[in-house]
Amino acid sequence: MTVLIKILQLLLSLSILVIVHEFGHYLFARIFKTRVEKFYLFFDWPWAIFKKKYGETEYGIGMIPLGGYVKISGMIDESMDREQMKLPPQPYEFRSKKAWQRLMIMLGGVFFNFIFALLIYVGVLSLWGETYLSAKNVKYGILTDSTGYAMGLRNGDKIISVDGKEVDNFYAIIPDILLNERQVLTVDRSGEMVDIPIRREFIPILLKNPDIIDARIPFGPFVISGVAGETPAAAAGLVQGDEIIALDGNTFTWYDEFQTYLAHHKAMPVTVSVKRGDELRDISVTTTGAGILGVYREVANILELSTKHYNLVEAIPAGISKGWKTTGDYLKQFKLIFAKDTKGYESLGGFITIGSIFPGKWNWQSFWNLTAFLSLILAVMNILPIPALDGGHVMFLIFEVVTGRKPSDKFMEYAQITGMIILFALLIFANGNDILKLIRK
Repeated sequence: MTVLIKILQLLLSLSILVIVHEFGHYLFARIFKTRVEKFYLFFDWPWAIFKKKYGETEYGIGMIPLGGYVKISGMIDESMDREQMKLPPQPYEFRSKKAWQRLMIMLGGVFFNFIFALLIYVGVLSLWGETYLSAKNVKYGILTDSTGYAMGLRNGDKIISVDGKEVDNFYAIIPDILLNERQVLTVDRSGEMVDIPIRREFIPILLKNPDIIDARIPFGPFVISGVAGETPAAAAGLVQGDEIIALDGNTFTWYDEFQTYLAHHKAMPVTVSVKRGDELRDISVTTTGAGILGVYREVANILELSTKHYNLVEAIPAGISKGWKTTGDYLKQFKLIFAKDTKGYESLGGFITIGSIFPGKWNWQSFWNLTAFLSLILAVMNILPIPALDGGHVMFLIFEVVTGRKPSDKFMEYAQITGMIILFALLIFANGNDILKLIRK
């Protein structure tokens, strides 16, 4: 069910964004009296699921859910309609319009995606505000892994500052290090201030595993809030409301110590000591091959979250600022992707990676935040100067505006084919990375 919810959120989000993007092209084309022959969500090959013609435009939903398109008369696009381009130009065709008008039509999709993202951020901030975990509220310090230990971090460290700047949002620390080439982490280690240099050699590792730090939480009280069906815990008789006291007589201070103990006892029987009402019980449970009992606990109230609330007037500048910052951060990622020493290209992901960022339970606040983020990604990716993308057309149009020379239809046709080959190669590479990650797990 979790995977299905993620897939449904991804499909809905991308469908909304495709419609918004293509509507941008459609609207500017109509403003300049350019005929739009088709407006499709998804690609109608080999046929359309639904289609209906209104006026000059056929609207529909295609079979292949990899995006969508508008077919504008007299334009070399993914439809590769060579026959139309052999005919004399008509006044209503794209190729008959002035260069600046064609430029506006091509920028319409990117413009709409960007504006749409800003509007979403404004709406989300005004409705729900912005909730985050402040570094000051990570009162038990951090929990880190072997990578964090190699960097110099230790469990229980409290992160105070990055490059001398006080930290606010705890989960923004690692992205800040990656995107802004930070040099020093300052932590409070049992009352002593320790400076930890951030060595460049760890950047490729952080790109692959950005979750090297988390907030440490205490083990107790471990009151079971739910028991998953058909799990060792359910089979052994553990129930909601039981409080776990110990495993094999071992008590724990921290929750990660409990998890580590289970990880060392995979597919093995352990004695779970629980308090049920006023009674203490020892229950034998054989863990799964992954070292899991199958119980849940409520951790939401252990650490205090901070929330910034906005009225509509305050949300407008805050939403715009968030959109600009998110776009800037995304652009900085290209530097990491193409840098040889960071090997950022190995972290590129396809549809599985995108789908995985959605939560396993439907949450409208998360859905709209992620949709805004994807809208900005779609805008940035489409403006890249690659033929077959909007940015490729924009590049040739700017050349035409500057030089006064228009590329031939044959050149544009070859450029479109080249761009589509590049895009398919990138699509295969990104989704191939996803598959490799699944295999290596």
